[in-house]
Amino acid sequence: MFKKILIANRGEIALRIQRACREMGIQAVVVYSEADRDAKYVKLADEAVCIGPAPSQKSYLHMPAIISAAEVTDAEAIHPGYGFLSENADFAERVEKSGFAFIGPRPESIRLMGDKVSAKDAMVKAGVPTVPGSAGALPDDPKEIIRMGRETGYPVIIKAAGGGGGRGMRVVHSEATLLHSVETTKAEAGAAFNNPAVYMEKFLQNPRHIEIQVLADQHGHAVWLGERDCSMQRRHQKIIEEAPAPGIPRKVLEKIGERCAAACRKINYRGAGTFEFLYENGEFFFIEMNTRVQVEHPVTELVTGIDIVQQQIRIAAGEELPFTQKQITQRGHAIECRINAEDPYKFTPSPGRITVWHPPGGPGVRVDSHAYSNYVVPSNYDSMIGKIIVHADTREQALARMRSALSEMLVEGIQTNIPLHRQLMADAAFMEGGTSIHYLEGWLAARKTLG
Repeated sequence: MFKKILIANRGEIALRIQRACREMGIQAVVVYSEADRDAKYVKLADEAVCIGPAPSQKSYLHMPAIISAAEVTDAEAIHPGYGFLSENADFAERVEKSGFAFIGPRPESIRLMGDKVSAKDAMVKAGVPTVPGSAGALPDDPKEIIRMGRETGYPVIIKAAGGGGGRGMRVVHSEATLLHSVETTKAEAGAAFNNPAVYMEKFLQNPRHIEIQVLADQHGHAVWLGERDCSMQRRHQKIIEEAPAPGIPRKVLEKIGERCAAACRKINYRGAGTFEFLYENGEFFFIEMNTRVQVEHPVTELVTGIDIVQQQIRIAAGEELPFTQKQITQRGHAIECRINAEDPYKFTPSPGRITVWHPPGGPGVRVDSHAYSNYVVPSNYDSMIGKIIVHADTREQALARMRSALSEMLVEGIQTNIPLHRQLMADAAFMEGGTSIHYLEGWLAARKTLG
């Protein structure tokens, strides 16, 4: 097992990894930008190294600075967390070539799944169902693109092969606007992702967003840890996640979960990963794979009792998975609310000093956050400042527990989206379960109309 790990991230995930290291008796080195000098995890770290000024490009995305920090502190491995360099195959490669273990998949797996076209092709070969559409990147021939549009059936969605996070996508409702949409998306994709390739998929009208969590070791073993429902989202950004997904038959889930584990074995995957699907009319359609730990991993941890971050570390150290698929069980229901420093309805960021920070407590309540009273939320990074996660025997009890937790949560000095969460936890459609990925935007539009 590693004696010292460098955490190449910030915020709540840096603290989460630090806690996993502490439990395992591993020393944790954190890197930080000048904007994060007073962060909780910096103060708690065994060692902390400043890697540059506030802008991400000069700190958390600056590969040489991170690798130098690992060298000067004698770290043996680097954990990238999520975001920043976590799905950058070049970074994974540089880490390993510099003599450190990368706590994540092999660089070739990150490349394969990072390109949406090659990822979809790999899933087709592995028997994982995908959304109908083009077999690969769209050709240059306009007639062929039009033929594909007719074959797929409108509406269709044009997606950037190198896209992610809801960027590089355009819905097309008719043949008249298809070619223009393809060219516009190509130009955007080239500028944003250095990859102008785009592909076409059938645009599903009212799907849910369901994901399957997997773990795979270096010895050919792979398991799935159940599913999460992440349908409550705005502009493709998740706000609430839960496990298990309400109202989906167990047999259907088991079939897709087993296919995901089999796909991991087929592509020689290593580490934690998440297969993301759209689910509509009883069918699953693969959209992408995230080759890292997810923001929403705690809901899976609470229903399975498996520490996903510790498993990532053990896998990277060469250990075998300590359980088989038959030994994995789900107990109860977990819900996570992402707490963001932003206007709850306009979503404009609200950085600044937190004058009061009072997190909730009680049985089955977990708060993952690096924030505290008098902490200054920097304006340079993502607005998420924490997560409230609850666990109970049933979904109904979990909803009641989350309502209670949100009523206890007190944050002053900045705006947060806690008022939005309080309303959604009392929303009849969400309480019933099974809302689609479009539900929240419709809900917000209706609220705006009502004034």
